Amino acid sequence: MNWLLVIVGAAVGAPIRYLTDRAVQSRHASVFPWGTFAVNVVGCLVLGVLTGAAVESAASPHLQLLIGTGLCGALTTYSTFSYETLRLAESGAKGYAAANALLSVAAGLGAAFAGVTLGTTVWG
Repeated sequence: MNWLLVIVGAAVGAPIRYLTDRAVQSRHASVFPWGTFAVNVVGCLVLGVLTGAAVESAASPHLQLLIGTGLCGALTTYSTFSYETLRLAESGAKGYAAANALLSVAAGLGAAFAGVTLGTTVWG
């Protein structure tokens, strides 16, 4: 049963990631990977809210598997972030590569902390 929840969450998260990435990236002429940045930060926020809800016993283990492991696992993408950062550096856009690494980590952590705060406040 648990594996089915993860599969269902991932089946929703992966297309959302792809479609969001394409939609965001198509609106920017920059080489900066805004689409991947956006889905990763949103995923951190969602996982933070879920974690805050779980701390307050408002998110069941099944919901954590569905949303946390399945949806957020497929929505966010560390491998694409790494690949895009490497490609930026290799193509000579070292400033963009450094900005992507620093901004992604800072914004992701900030979103996760904000999400936990929101989750514990709403369900606390």
